[in-house]
Amino acid sequence: MKVEQVQEIVNQMTSEILGQEAAAQLDLTDVVSVGKTLQNAATVDNYIRKLTDHIGKVVFVDRPYSGRAPSIQMDSWEFGSILEKIDAGIPDAQENPSWNLQDGQSYPQDKFTAPKDVQVQFFNDMTSFEVPMSIAERQTYSAWSSLQQLNAFFNMIEDSIQKSMTVKVDGLSMATINNYIGYVFNNKATKPLQAINLLEGYLKTPGATEGLTAANCLYDLKFLKYAAYQIKLYATRMGNLSTLFNASSRPRFTPTDRMKIIMLSDFAEAADVYLQSDTFHNSFVTLPTADKISYWQSSGTGYTFGDVTSINVKVENGSGNGPTVNLSGVLAVLFDRDALGINNYNRRTKSFVNQHAEFINYWYKADARYFNDFKENFVLFYVANTGAGA
Repeated sequence: MKVEQVQEIVNQMTSEILGQEAAAQLDLTDVVSVGKTLQNAATVDNYIRKLTDHIGKVVFVDRPYSGRAPSIQMDSWEFGSILEKIDAGIPDAQENPSWNLQDGQSYPQDKFTAPKDVQVQFFNDMTSFEVPMSIAERQTYSAWSSLQQLNAFFNMIEDSIQKSMTVKVDGLSMATINNYIGYVFNNKATKPLQAINLLEGYLKTPGATEGLTAANCLYDLKFLKYAAYQIKLYATRMGNLSTLFNASSRPRFTPTDRMKIIMLSDFAEAADVYLQSDTFHNSFVTLPTADKISYWQSSGTGYTFGDVTSINVKVENGSGNGPTVNLSGVLAVLFDRDALGINNYNRRTKSFVNQHAEFINYWYKADARYFNDFKENFVLFYVANTGAGA
C-alpha cells in the first residue's frame, strides 16, 4: 500500500479554513485517490516489502437505474395479435317534424340511417431485441473471499444488464414520441394548430422583447409568461370536441384525466424559477403538471440548447417512405393518451446450461408494440427563428 505524507497540505488547508491566509492552489495529486488498474496497483507491504497486500473491502457498482423516459405503457393481452381501433364520425341533424304537423301529411318512420363515417384501424407491428450474457461461477472463485462477494459480483452483472435494457427501452419510448413530433411538424402547413411556434407567436404580441431568438428566449420573462399562457390555453382547448388538433380531422376531445404533457426540463425549470419568483399569485403562471425530460433524442456531448431540443428522424407515416425531419427548438408536447403508447410490453429471460464448459448462457429479451395514432389529438410547442422552420 502506498502511503503519502500530507502534513504540508493539511496545514495549508487549516490556515485557509480559519481565515489566516488567502486561498492558494492545492496540489491534490497525493490526496485524492482516483483508482488504479490491476497492473498499477501497489501489491506489497511497507514493512519488509515482500508481503502481498490483501483486499480489505470490495465495493460493487450496482445502483439500479429506473430510466428517464415518461411512461407511455398501455395494455397487454396474451392471445391474439392485432389491435383493432374502431371510430365513428359525428352524424348530421335534420328537421324535427314534431312542431310542423300538417293535416293529411304522412310521416314515414321506417327509413334506415346507418352510422356515419365508420373507420377501422389495425395495429400489428412489434419490435424485439435481446441482450446476451454468459455466466461462469466456479471459474471466478479464486477472486473472492466469501460467497457473499461472489453473489454481489453477479448481482452487479445483473444490474448492468438491467441498465442496458432500461436505456434501450427508454430510447424506443422516446423514439415513439419523436416520430409523432416529426409527423406533426412535417404536416404543419395543413394542420397549423398542431405545431405551435411559440417564439413566432410571442414576437407578434404588443411589447415583445426585440431581438429575441430561439437560443436565448428561455431567459426572457415575458416570453416565458406567454409560453405558459399558450400551453394552458391549448390544454383547455383540447377538452372541446374539435377536428383541429389531429391530422385526420376526426372529431376528438381530450379530458384532463386523459391528457399527457411532456416538457423539456430546460423550459420547465426556467418557467418555474423565473415566473414564480416574479409573481405573488403562482397559480396564474404555473405550468400544467407534466413529465420532464432532459432531452428529446440526445444530450449530445455538452447538453447545449441545440442538442437537447433537437430531433433528427425519418418519420414512419404509414407510407413506407416518410419524410426526414431535423428539428431544433422542441420545448413541449401535449397529447391524448391514446395518440401514442406501448402495448404488449414483455421483458423476460431465457437460459441454457452448458455442462461441458460449465457456464450458463442468458438471453434478456424485450418485445413491445410501439404505436402512433395520427387521428388522436397532439400539439407540439417549439421555438424557431422567423423564416427558419417557423
